[in-house]
Amino acid sequence: QVQLVESGGGLVQAGGSLRLSCAASGRTFSNYAMGWFRQAPGKEREIVAGISRVGGSTYYADSVKGRFTISRDNAKNTVYLQMNRLKPEDTAVYYCAGRFGIAAVPDSQSYDYWGQGTQVNVSS
Repeated sequence: QVQLVESGGGLVQAGGSLRLSCAASGRTFSNYAMGWFRQAPGKEREIVAGISRVGGSTYYADSVKGRFTISRDNAKNTVYLQMNRLKPEDTAVYYCAGRFGIAAVPDSQSYDYWGQGTQVNVSS
């Protein structure tokens, strides 16, 4: 089992920044590719960003490219999502997820473990 705990959500004005963190415990963190997903009310869960298990490859949804940055510190068992130039449409519950394997993929069903989520609200 892998336990994932997100933190760093909150309320921010449009144009502002937030940094989400996801702390992992349990199994060997570096065996898992990691992803950040989000789900807004009435919408399906969607991938925001993903990172390979050693951090050499990243993936971003088109809607966040150039604004968000995913990174990981395997020594700290933590994955981060730096979110800049936030927009009201970024408002959602953000989840981190882990999948056993090398690369992150966009399909949420490919992930084995999920955190409980952290709320991000962006006001206009």
